[in-house]
Amino acid sequence: MNASARLRWELLFVLACGSGVTASAAHHYVFFNRDRERISDPSFLGIKAIEGAQLKYTWRELEPEKDGYDFSAVRRDLKFLRANNKKLFIQLQDSSFDPKIVNVPRYLLDEPRYHGGADKQYRIENDDETQAVPEGWVARRWDPAVQERFHRLLSALGKECDGRIEGINFAETAVSFGESGRLFPKGFTPEIYRDAIITNMTALKRAFPNSVTMQYANFMPGEWLPAHDQSYLRGVYQHARELKIGVGGPDLLPYKPGQMSHSYPLIRACAGTVPTGIAVQWGNYEHKNPRTGERVTIMELTAFAAEYLKVSYIFWCVQEPFYSENLLPFLQAQR
Repeated sequence: MNASARLRWELLFVLACGSGVTASAAHHYVFFNRDRERISDPSFLGIKAIEGAQLKYTWRELEPEKDGYDFSAVRRDLKFLRANNKKLFIQLQDSSFDPKIVNVPRYLLDEPRYHGGADKQYRIENDDETQAVPEGWVARRWDPAVQERFHRLLSALGKECDGRIEGINFAETAVSFGESGRLFPKGFTPEIYRDAIITNMTALKRAFPNSVTMQYANFMPGEWLPAHDQSYLRGVYQHARELKIGVGGPDLLPYKPGQMSHSYPLIRACAGTVPTGIAVQWGNYEHKNPRTGERVTIMELTAFAAEYLKVSYIFWCVQEPFYSENLLPFLQAQR
């Protein structure tokens, strides 16, 4: 089935079945990443079913110098979105997937007390850690000195926009340091990391008592479910429910085994108790449904998010041609 015929079929299905097919309870947001100028796109502003934009801001840009915060980009984007009856959902980024990009402030890298401020993540093929290749950086989330600085940022940002933005989410919990320990950063263990994630979630909720708070929790180091379950990921979800913090994460990949044995059932179990969300990220539109062998449709993605995961929020990426040719017409037909 070509793209045009596929889209016509989806739209006819929606018209025949009504808006309930697409999870009327879900809030649809477009994830523009750091291409934040795209919030002025008429195609985005003109669709009522799209409630707002999820925009990425890095720790480095929000704190260009120690204790010198710059929230001007957040203010500008929020002002524009509100003027156009759209909402802002912030993704606060402290990690990268590019060895050339470090998303923590420079002073964390320079001052010895922060132990480097960030550590490399690795691409490890065939579980051969001797051939690991750096593929990005992540803040030392587990380091008390770095945590203290991060919590200061959260407090300042919360004073700036809590209750004015729709919500704020942390980047995913997954990190890639291998399993043997030879690539573990200083002070890192899976147990310490789990506790640090929970501590940082608590600080986020404290800083944003009114806006939606959300931790993207997809995988955790030191375990692989269900065979090697150390309750690291389950522990994060348990504490999220206790703290009334939302949960979710990348990616939206219906029936993919890894996700089905990790975050998906945990997100589903939290639905209706705390806010939940799922991010449609680059490549997700091309996912082949294991049950059909066919590329997923927008309707399938939406139905899985709504009917299986039962999420509160869906964050759609702008990968072309799927965004313009499939997603936008689909959402235009909803309301």
